Amino acid sequence: MDVTTELLFYVNGCKVTENNVDPETMLLPYLRKKLRLTGTKYGCGGGGCGACTVMISRYNPITKKIRHYPANACLTPVCSLYGVAVTTIEGVGSTKTRIHAVQERIAKCHGTQCGFCTPGMVMSIYTLLRNHPEPTLDQLTDALGGNLCRCTGYRPIIDVCKTFCKTSGCCQSKENGVCCLNQGINGSPEFEEGDETSLKLVSEEEFLPLDPTQELIFPPELMIMAEKQPQKTRVFVGDRMTWISPVTLKELLEAKVKYPQAPILMGNTSVGPEVKFKGVFHPVVISPDRIEELSVVSYACNGLTLGAGLSLAQVKDALADASLKLPEEKTQTYHALLKHLKTLAGSQIRNMASLGGHIVSRHLDSDLNPLLAVGNCTLNLLSKEGERQIPLNEQFLRKCPSADLKPEEILISVNIPYSRKWEFVSAFRQAQRQQNALAVVNSGMRVFFGEGDGIIRELSISYGGVGPTTICAENSCQKLIGRPWNEEMLDAACRLVLQEVSLPGSAPGGKVEFKRTLIISFLFKFYLEVSQILKRMDPVHYPSLADKYESAVEDLHSRHHWSTFKYQNGEPKKLSQDPIGRPIMHLSGIKHATGEAIYCDDMPALQGELFLAFVTSSRAHAKIVSIELSEALSLPGVVDVMTEDHLHGVNSYCFITQTEKLLDSAEVFCVGQIVCAVIADSEIHARRAAKRVKIVYQDLEPVILTIEEAIQHNSFYEQERKLERGNVDEAFKVVDQILEGETHMGGQEHFYMETQSMLAVPRAEDQEMDIYVSAQGPTFIQDIVASVLKLPANKVMCHVKRAGGSFGGKALKTGIIAAITAFAANKHGRAVRCILERGEDMLITGGRHPYLGKYKVGFMNDGRILALDMQYYSNGGSTLDESVLVLETGLLKMENAYQFPNLRCRAKVCRTNLPSNTALRGFGFPQTGLITESCITKVAAKCGLSPEKVRMINMYKEVAQTPYKQEFSAKNLIQCWKECMAMSSYSLRKAAVEKFNSENYWKKKGLAVVPLKYPIGLDSRAAAQAAALVHIYLDGSVLVTHGGIEMGQGVHTKMIQVASRELKMPLSSVHLRETSTETVPNTNFSGASLVADLNGLAIKDACQTLLKRLEPIISKNPQGTWKEWAHAAFDESISLSATGYFRGYESSMNWETGEGHPFEYFVFGAACSEVEIDCLTGAHKNIRTDIVMDIGYSINPALDRGQIEGAFIQGMGLYTIEELNYSPQGVLYTRGPDQYKIPAICDVPAELHISLLPPTQNSNTLYSSKGLGEPGVFLGCSVFFAIHDAVNAARQERGLFGPLTLNSPLTPEKIRMACEDKFTKMIPRDKPGSYVPWNVRI
Repeated sequence: MDVTTELLFYVNGCKVTENNVDPETMLLPYLRKKLRLTGTKYGCGGGGCGACTVMISRYNPITKKIRHYPANACLTPVCSLYGVAVTTIEGVGSTKTRIHAVQERIAKCHGTQCGFCTPGMVMSIYTLLRNHPEPTLDQLTDALGGNLCRCTGYRPIIDVCKTFCKTSGCCQSKENGVCCLNQGINGSPEFEEGDETSLKLVSEEEFLPLDPTQELIFPPELMIMAEKQPQKTRVFVGDRMTWISPVTLKELLEAKVKYPQAPILMGNTSVGPEVKFKGVFHPVVISPDRIEELSVVSYACNGLTLGAGLSLAQVKDALADASLKLPEEKTQTYHALLKHLKTLAGSQIRNMASLGGHIVSRHLDSDLNPLLAVGNCTLNLLSKEGERQIPLNEQFLRKCPSADLKPEEILISVNIPYSRKWEFVSAFRQAQRQQNALAVVNSGMRVFFGEGDGIIRELSISYGGVGPTTICAENSCQKLIGRPWNEEMLDAACRLVLQEVSLPGSAPGGKVEFKRTLIISFLFKFYLEVSQILKRMDPVHYPSLADKYESAVEDLHSRHHWSTFKYQNGEPKKLSQDPIGRPIMHLSGIKHATGEAIYCDDMPALQGELFLAFVTSSRAHAKIVSIELSEALSLPGVVDVMTEDHLHGVNSYCFITQTEKLLDSAEVFCVGQIVCAVIADSEIHARRAAKRVKIVYQDLEPVILTIEEAIQHNSFYEQERKLERGNVDEAFKVVDQILEGETHMGGQEHFYMETQSMLAVPRAEDQEMDIYVSAQGPTFIQDIVASVLKLPANKVMCHVKRAGGSFGGKALKTGIIAAITAFAANKHGRAVRCILERGEDMLITGGRHPYLGKYKVGFMNDGRILALDMQYYSNGGSTLDESVLVLETGLLKMENAYQFPNLRCRAKVCRTNLPSNTALRGFGFPQTGLITESCITKVAAKCGLSPEKVRMINMYKEVAQTPYKQEFSAKNLIQCWKECMAMSSYSLRKAAVEKFNSENYWKKKGLAVVPLKYPIGLDSRAAAQAAALVHIYLDGSVLVTHGGIEMGQGVHTKMIQVASRELKMPLSSVHLRETSTETVPNTNFSGASLVADLNGLAIKDACQTLLKRLEPIISKNPQGTWKEWAHAAFDESISLSATGYFRGYESSMNWETGEGHPFEYFVFGAACSEVEIDCLTGAHKNIRTDIVMDIGYSINPALDRGQIEGAFIQGMGLYTIEELNYSPQGVLYTRGPDQYKIPAICDVPAELHISLLPPTQNSNTLYSSKGLGEPGVFLGCSVFFAIHDAVNAARQERGLFGPLTLNSPLTPEKIRMACEDKFTKMIPRDKPGSYVPWNVRI
């Protein structure tokens, strides 16, 4: 066979040739490290987040067409790129050449915050536009299904998409006869038309047009190569692996005979994750390239034949094509497959994964295999011996040797038969999230009646997700043949299938009772679907479905997205050049969109740079008997393995009250605790060596994981915190009713898009050390590093340009990681880089505290709560971290918007064997607030009142006093509530929801309104001080530095607005470089929604100092320019540099007396959400959310809107789909986007309306603005309570009137199991204690 070892492809129009490429190299590190194209980001390494999206273009010499498709660079082997053109974000446009329309619009529509996910978003939209210059909104949102964003809440990104749609930016629904095109207020019929002070946030008229003529052309050389050059098999040999790319079928078969165990790799979406996450290794890989026979699409008399090498996206197109060409009765199976292909993974994976790979992998949760199995598909195999066909049946799926491929055989194509008249095929699936999530259970079902008599001739049912592979219920189906299609048959079918498809209580993946219920719920849906079609085909013989059942067969449809924003900043006569109050675009918006914004890991490698990887504990509580390092140290590239012994005398750091060890080689207290660190010359070598460190453990007792276990073992940190008001015990004596209950709330992962990242650079002189890090507290990093290096702080400088998201997760743990990294750099005198992989980041860093709240509440029959006794337990993990601060803050905010005259709250932090939990946006309040609202909902149910009525009756009135005796005015709280009720048309919609619920048995809607009082402030004045430095240069330009960190919230943008207003100069004259301990010392952590507030006041102070100095100069030449004034000042020896300082807000809290003034001001708000649930599957759809917020005078309404929406969506994720799973041994299962689901674009409410109260009072905050990074998180629970409302409606219709306790997160599993019905009663239940569950509730 003719062989070549040269790899040739193009990147952004430039030719790349490689002669000795390592087959293990993926495109992402190749782009970032070799080609220095750092715009493409590492987000998860498993194709689950879309941060690494690039466009791949291939030319087909037969069809003469170029196929552009999006791909995840983290899963694309470089060896697979022969003859293709790769376009990265840098090739789309840049500020140095010209920016592309997509890049400009995502920046100007405020679609970037931290900006880390933006290049991936741009690439997904760009690739779609290359294929469809005028796409529909559905195509655009579908294209973004594989891209995650943690900051924006997606709404502005949907707005960007609308600007490219055929129907312009319109919502396309025009339901109320109005168009939403106006971004201002005119979209909603309830809003006044004539409010001229509402400004548009974006002016679409200024957008660059989309100009297809300006795109990079496909390289002609690659076309000529594909057409003219004889194709040669390519062989690439690396250190450990050989890659063979045959180009003809004959060569492919020869390679398979020579290497029968080598996997056939097309898209690497199955082999890639196994190699990366499961440690599977293949010495030889065979990757066929451009073999025509593998990409056939042919129609025969009996069905459609699809090549095994077609990508799932091409399969989708082929099936859609077939569905249009063929009569409906022939395309039943194709429609069912199309339904699953819409939600299977994201667009990138669908374009990479091949049909053959998907089938042969036989994943237990494969979405297509159950359908292909019931559709009687056959697999066409080929080997040197010849062709043969095997059925895709249960024996094949179970990998029975007699029914499987032989080692030397390959799958060439799949034949999918046409369906027949009276044959029906359906597809079902339920996942944690509607799109881009592996199914919990999926199913394919087919029935054939032969003729119109309704007697079952053939029946086939398959399930995925309920066993080690796809399970076919063959025996059950056999027993049902010959029976009529009626209720008795359905009842028998359910019982038979439950017996045949049995799941043990300890089944992997957990959710066992949910899975059992779904098995028969899907069967019922299939029964209804088929009954409905039979009725349509023969109305005389078949009874129609009960009207109330009809909606059961419909999917939860989403309407087109429509959003409005209403705000007034009060001063219409403001100077036109004053930037405060204007929707200024994020300072780095364009750079985010072009990939030019530099994050920590984008910094070029320094000479001799080393990489550090951690070895973490695999036990929850154990003594370390021995650590064997010799094998790791003997591997190539390994420089050192650091243990506790190396850090002798500096291995600990005290934060607040508790000392924490950096490395622990003696005893471990959680899975994920850092034991030692491997330092090597590359990331690959360091990670490879870390896996070879052998640790011998001796397990210790007890292992405490859950809050209940901590209570049982009395395992707590510090003493209890307590808050009391009035006389609770006396009040309980006079109330009408008393209720006791408890609410459990799960934790949450930060899931910032940029994982923990740092680079420590030792300087040649004076033992200086520079730390470049993605962190929220540069001074803390400086302190801990200085302490570990035994240096004064003035020798250690910490630099933060920007963080790719933080949410509280880049504080203490970041400091520990930075200290270890800096120690390694200092020890070896070389720069050391440490970038955590997504899985280790999630394992090591902890997240939001799980809470258990127990309450006893006394109330009158009219809903007035007179007494509340509350006990909170938070799961703190294995070290104290910030747990006590989180506990105290949650306690001080627990009453939310309600005046409880007699209140007693106690709270404890549990010490458990889990990674330490830490700060996360909202800092304790999202937990305590939810528990309070759950209590209110229970009281309402007991009184027979609506929760909204009970909320209103207990709400703070005009001038109020908190439980800790701080006075405040609740006027704006009441105003927000009233406006939210009006704006959401609550009473009208409540009636509509009730009507819908009375007409639909298996679908229910729910509506809920939740108020918000969020106090802002820190626990001491010292924690709220801030400083700034402002320089005016002689040309009149200004450089501003402050202590705040830019992590997506736009603080740098606001700070430039402040300097611009104070110095009365254009924004373009003010620049901001980075946050550094070199320019502004002794800074506080950036967080608590106060970063802009505090640092803005410091900048304002510096600017006013400068203006005061320059007053004589300016008064002499009032019409002068800044350049003239600066020169004049210099000539008169007047300093043009000033520091600014803000002492912090007055703050005090005495926990002994339970009194104080801990907060400076309050943010008020209210949210109304409407959802629809599917009672049979537990799925829910967010239909509409209305939010009203009181945020004072907005400094930048565009950024503020982004903060409200981003926080709301993050909160919605917290309360509904974000679920952390731990094994009974304390091992975190959910270590990446595959297992842990944050909201995606499909989760955004179809309608999202936001209104800001007009500013009323002036305050001593920055321009009377309010901080709002955190308050909006809690409003996400309006979705939780809307689901609660819908579940309640379902239960009441089924005669279940008892108290309903729903815990958070309210996942599809909890929704389904709470909607009790005949199916939940039918399933077998395991006795607790009779099995070991897969996971435990922590």
